[in-house]
Amino acid sequence: MNWIELDHKQVLSILPDRLPETHKGDYGKVLLLCGSRGYTGAAYLAAMGALRTGAGLVFLGVPESIYAIEAVKLNEAVVFPLPDRDGKLSHEAIGEILDRLPQMDAVLIGCGLGQSEDTLSVVQTVLEHAKCPVVVDADGINLLSAHRDILRGRIYPTILTPHDVEFQRLGGILTDDRMESAAALARDLNAIVLLKGHRTCITDGNIAYRNTTGNPGMAVGGSGDVLAGIIVSLLGQGIAPLEAAAVGAWLHGGAGDLCASEMGQYGMLPTDMLTRLPRLMK
Repeated sequence: MNWIELDHKQVLSILPDRLPETHKGDYGKVLLLCGSRGYTGAAYLAAMGALRTGAGLVFLGVPESIYAIEAVKLNEAVVFPLPDRDGKLSHEAIGEILDRLPQMDAVLIGCGLGQSEDTLSVVQTVLEHAKCPVVVDADGINLLSAHRDILRGRIYPTILTPHDVEFQRLGGILTDDRMESAAALARDLNAIVLLKGHRTCITDGNIAYRNTTGNPGMAVGGSGDVLAGIIVSLLGQGIAPLEAAAVGAWLHGGAGDLCASEMGQYGMLPTDMLTRLPRLMK
């Protein structure tokens, strides 16, 4: 399968212009449903990934039990509490989520979400009712592994961001041709698949991108949360879903490469990547 490899110039050409006569509402309203007790960092990193890549308004819904933590850490996002059960989002959160969905340009669900019957209900509700692109990451993917028909039936774009184990849980079959493996799953699930790895593969089953940025220093907890936040931000700003995923992967890896060149691969953290992202977008 043939693929496209983006460079920095191409990435900059895809990013939307920041025009003088605009306001925050012109650069995307995105909803993030992330985090659970013990996984507060996932929600924070995803929200900051979205903010650092230009999202105009970032709404972060978290379980009520971790709301105070997220509200203190995040100054620029609109953080709001949702009903929870045992530290995870409860089925009772669905009403408020449904009220917010129509105003959103893109949604991210899954980072640090935790797995329960209630969180499955939340994920299913979002995929069935969101009339906009949805990024599904981490626990969102794990929850859907036994409910793949939810993905196949979606009308609006879905981006899945699995690592190898999550990919296989979704029914993907890994071969030596990782791009074709990702394309086969994308066609099966009616989704865009971003298969993480040394050369991340991004495809809708027909068109494919291979990412060339990134390094082993990024193999640390929280890195994927930043990536998911970047992608939902780009979607919210109006970039087409497949390109948003490809550009997001490039920016994420590029920020990691800047960190590695400045501090080495051993001690770099996802929070370091956040501070480098703006340098790649000017």
